[in-house]
Amino acid sequence: MAEFDLIELIKRRCPKARADVRLGIGDDAAVVAVPAGHELVCCVDTLVAGVHFPLDTDAADLGWKSLAVNLSDLAAMGATPAWALLSLTLPTADADFVSRFVDGFAELAALHQLDLIGGDTTRGPLSITVAVHGFVPSGRALRRDAAGIGDGVFVSGILGDAAGGLRCLQAQLAKDSAMDAACATLMARLNRPSPRVAAGLALLDLAHACIDVSDGLLADLGHVARASGVGIEIEEDGLPGSTALFECFDVDTARALQLHGGDDYELAFTVAEAQIAAMQAAMSKAGCRVSRIGRVIAGAGVHVLDRNGDRKHIQGKGWEHFA
Repeated sequence: MAEFDLIELIKRRCPKARADVRLGIGDDAAVVAVPAGHELVCCVDTLVAGVHFPLDTDAADLGWKSLAVNLSDLAAMGATPAWALLSLTLPTADADFVSRFVDGFAELAALHQLDLIGGDTTRGPLSITVAVHGFVPSGRALRRDAAGIGDGVFVSGILGDAAGGLRCLQAQLAKDSAMDAACATLMARLNRPSPRVAAGLALLDLAHACIDVSDGLLADLGHVARASGVGIEIEEDGLPGSTALFECFDVDTARALQLHGGDDYELAFTVAEAQIAAMQAAMSKAGCRVSRIGRVIAGAGVHVLDRNGDRKHIQGKGWEHFA
């Protein structure tokens, strides 16, 4: 297919639905309207074949995940999604791949009332760049730099499944029939993460600091600790994990995946003791599991405590592109 045929295919699969999109796909740029009393929250992520996803990943899963990782960033800011831009770099103009990719992308976009409003297509090694835009009431965005000493540290959902799914794939554990179902569960979490948008909205005015867990729990909480000028202690036995994770891996491996694995796209956040009950009620109303995993302390860095309350020496670190 020619480039503009691909663009027309994408446009047909992602029809404009929002009234605040004045001009969408098809012109030099999009025109949108930001509601009064709100600030615009913007983020962008790129997924590169062989780096962020295996080369044989299903195209529909790629479409879903390329949007999900960006929606997770909006969730961490407490923002409501609105619009997205998509840039596809493709080795060939493969209409079947693009159709399936857009199906996955559009499926998640519809769940969050988000419009694709433009982007670009170009030829080269497979990579996907998505930029998303959302709204947050003025002055109320969640940030990384507001954790307070004495805050409880919490995480949404469960940790380690996505990294476990990747490990299953790399080790071909799913070929062991006893592990088929467990590995399938973990790989589903890797390929189709659920961005915690409703949870992020529920945390507005309740959480002090918030971040999404993309590079690994310890690495991402390290960003919070540095930005806030505090230390964080994590209780290893408090980390929420799935049955599938512990069916596939021994305890030490599972814990390492929870601490360092990344790709969970859960929210890690801090809350003052006086606000914990209100936060738990709000998260329950949002339909999101939440677990207390630690506390904010004076000092620096993130420290992991064993069941006796002693600090453990932890090896390994989260994802870094240029390490």
